Amino acid sequence: MGILSEKAFVALPSSEFERWWHSPGEWVEEANQRRGGESGVRLLQAWDSSRPPLYCKRQTGHLHRSPRHPLGRPTILRELQAYRAFARLGIRTPNIIYCAARKQAGQWQALLVTEALSGFVSLEDWYAQPHAQALEHAVLQQVAVTLARLHLGGWQHGCCYPKHLFVKVRSDGDVDVALLDLEKSRRRWLLRQAQRDLGQLQRHRGAIPESAIVYLQQAYQHALHNPWGVLQP
Repeated sequence: MGILSEKAFVALPSSEFERWWHSPGEWVEEANQRRGGESGVRLLQAWDSSRPPLYCKRQTGHLHRSPRHPLGRPTILRELQAYRAFARLGIRTPNIIYCAARKQAGQWQALLVTEALSGFVSLEDWYAQPHAQALEHAVLQQVAVTLARLHLGGWQHGCCYPKHLFVKVRSDGDVDVALLDLEKSRRRWLLRQAQRDLGQLQRHRGAIPESAIVYLQQAYQHALHNPWGVLQP
């Protein structure tokens, strides 16, 4: 499914919204209070084992305020904007199945349903297992190229933790990279502002060794001069 316009998503029938809103599933990120509202993520009950599992981000009264939207708008719609922008940059993200927002009894409700990334694991989980140095470097190079492409495109991820960077090593040895959790992603007109992602990743590197972060930063500097020559969209 392609990335549709924000207006198209909002205009979807309320009956479909209700179906997704009440779809059964298991909480993988318990609903928590933030941004003046509630937000959580569920892994939906599978009805077709031949298709990837679905995740549903569900928010109530969870708003982002800006000069353009002083009264606030659902953060899921802001995240949708980032999905569309990342797609234009050739950066992989989960496929969107459904996205919509509505006002119910004067309060915003919003949904974002996405497919699980088949064959991908988070960088956090990938580093939980030992790997040959050559493969490690190939993974880090692709992560570096992805971030360079993002930053040169004028975007900051904003929540650049290893658990939000997903990688897949293909049978031919090539590496795919995908980015998740774009809720805090934002436009950045200055490259150095977008590059705050690198410091954030270093601070939250967890089990990733410092030597790997140094290698990633070196690969990133190289990728700034060739952001389109390595990454496979």
